[in-house]
Amino acid sequence: MDSINGFEDLGSLGIATRRESQSAAPSDELGQEQFLKLMIAQFRNQDPMEPMSNGEFLSQLAQFGTVSGIGELQDSFSGLSESIHSDQALQAAGLVGHQVLARTDRGYLADGGTLNGAVNLSAGASGVSVEITDRTGELVRRLDLGARGSGLTQWQWDGMNSDGEPAAPGDYRVATIVSRGNQVENAQTLVGATIESVTLGRNGQGLTLNIAGEGSLRLSEVDRIL
Repeated sequence: MDSINGFEDLGSLGIATRRESQSAAPSDELGQEQFLKLMIAQFRNQDPMEPMSNGEFLSQLAQFGTVSGIGELQDSFSGLSESIHSDQALQAAGLVGHQVLARTDRGYLADGGTLNGAVNLSAGASGVSVEITDRTGELVRRLDLGARGSGLTQWQWDGMNSDGEPAAPGDYRVATIVSRGNQVENAQTLVGATIESVTLGRNGQGLTLNIAGEGSLRLSEVDRIL
């Protein structure tokens, strides 16, 4: 028998709808079909005095396309990142046991050992000197390399201080000073280091090259292998 009271139909329909919504599993994701339904509803119920422009409609479609494509891009970049990380790990592992020239201003002097480095000049210089200081900033030794042409110039510190006595083993700072006429400037210093081990970074961090002493380097700091 058909219902006479229309409100009863609405009431029963509302109850049924609530039951269905309660039984349905909640979802935090907005799929393509739901998005299009919302867009159509928005288009039908827009203010006729201020209708949605074509630009606004296309902008919202573009936003949906962007959001839906982010997941695919993330998967692609994740795979690319893993591939690059694996290649870097292989390169870094091949450096273990080798000595390299690194773009750094610090070096380690072993007990009774020496410290070597280099400077790569883009143009000739009338004078090149290397200043080696300890942790307190006190000058330990100055190496005068004289006039040099462009290119790589290597140097070696014998571990002796300015008084001709053996310097204490440990970390030292190295600075390269270049003179061209009346101009004096600091140049990029390359310091020799022996790679003892490699640490693989976590959570997106890069590789770390552990060197003799208590220091470490990034793979990008390695200029060349000796």
